[in-house]
Amino acid sequence: MRAVLLVVWLMIPVVVGAYHYGPGQEQMRIDHAAILVMVAEQQARQEKWAEAEAAYEEALKLLPAERIADIRRIRLERAKAQMLARKLPVANQELQNLVAELRDDPTADPKLLAEARSTLANSQYYLTWLMRLEGLTKEAWEPEIEAARQTYRLLAEQSESAGDTNAAKKNREDLESAVRLARMDLTELQGLPLPSQ
Repeated sequence: MRAVLLVVWLMIPVVVGAYHYGPGQEQMRIDHAAILVMVAEQQARQEKWAEAEAAYEEALKLLPAERIADIRRIRLERAKAQMLARKLPVANQELQNLVAELRDDPTADPKLLAEARSTLANSQYYLTWLMRLEGLTKEAWEPEIEAARQTYRLLAEQSESAGDTNAAKKNREDLESAVRLARMDLTELQGLPLPSQ
């Protein structure tokens, strides 16, 4: 009996070591990614957008590919940080890819899809504003604001049908802003301060 207990006692470090150097390594990477996400969120609260983006980027590198939901959430947060870190075109492209991916996946979280769509529409709105200030032609900026308008309308309709009056009101206001931006004369636009995000 003592021999069996001694063998079991001596096997504990072997089992722990095997776990640590096997599946435990992946769990350590996941834990480190979670810490990086917390750091990124802290940086975002302090409005240190470039640092937040970098922390989200590092977290994405650590997560295993099968953690799709976590990866998508972090990609969305990274795109938000990019928008505020003056990387609007990069964020816009990432958001387009993310929305297409979420839309095509029937198992995707509908709330995440709605949030990604809203963020994409915001990026299109700000891109339109900047494109107009840069003097680009209507043919260049109109597709962006039209896409934003359609997205805001879709989100408003979805919010209303879900009974979320606050979200519906916000999305209707965003829709009205998009319509105003498209109709606004360039001289009026130049007299306004850049919109805040």
